[in-house]
Amino acid sequence: MKRETKQNLWRYPVLLLILFIYLVPIYILVGISFKPQSDLSSYWHISSMPTWDNFIYALNKGHIINSMKNSLIITVFSVVLIVLIGSLTSYPLARRKSKYTFLMRNFSLGIMMVPPLSILVPLYSTLVDYSLINTYRGLILTLLTFELPMSIFMFTNFIKAIPTALDEAAQIDGAGPARTFFQIILPQLKPVTASVIILTGIQCWNDYQFSLYIMQKTAMKTITVAISSFFSQESSNLNAAAAASLVVIFPVIILFLALQKYFIKGMVDSAIK
Repeated sequence: MKRETKQNLWRYPVLLLILFIYLVPIYILVGISFKPQSDLSSYWHISSMPTWDNFIYALNKGHIINSMKNSLIITVFSVVLIVLIGSLTSYPLARRKSKYTFLMRNFSLGIMMVPPLSILVPLYSTLVDYSLINTYRGLILTLLTFELPMSIFMFTNFIKAIPTALDEAAQIDGAGPARTFFQIILPQLKPVTASVIILTGIQCWNDYQFSLYIMQKTAMKTITVAISSFFSQESSNLNAAAAASLVVIFPVIILFLALQKYFIKGMVDSAIK
């Protein structure tokens, strides 16, 4: 035991270094968000006179509340559709072995390789033709298109590991494919579902590249675009931007803490199985 403990001692400095790397940005973010704009000291320095003015300015002048509402609506609807469509699509892909399902899986993976900004011009033109600019539907459909392949990939790998004997037993009892999926398969997908929710939820919540072009009206801006509005060619308000960023990371942290048990299991199982 002592010999094994000595061999593992190197892990503690590495863990401390990783913890330091992750905590430093949060420390600086907190320091800047509570620092008055007149305080030009180092970012590492915590102000001796902390102020809430940056938060008040971000909430009132930066339209953060309305932007958080827009981001929340878009994220919730996008994630629900990603989980529902991804799991339903993955079930036949995982159970049926043919060249068509093989091609469909490879096609969905191929979409993940496409840089989103490389098709921004035709995408924007299509959204304009269908009057989807400055609408929730336009951004939700766009995020769904680019996040769905990862959902299909993770669900397919997870469902493959579920014994087919369960499907056969359900068929013997008279259950059809739909009933088998919703009553037998879906309850077993909690770990991978949590992983998909966290990964795609963070992507949708933090999306900037599509939101910048699709949600152009001030009332329709998402949280990332609202935070970027604190910076311009004429002026910038780093303190208010830091305060706004500190406010909007809490939903992501709460989501991860609530689902972390299933998230870790889902990620490991999807990768191994």
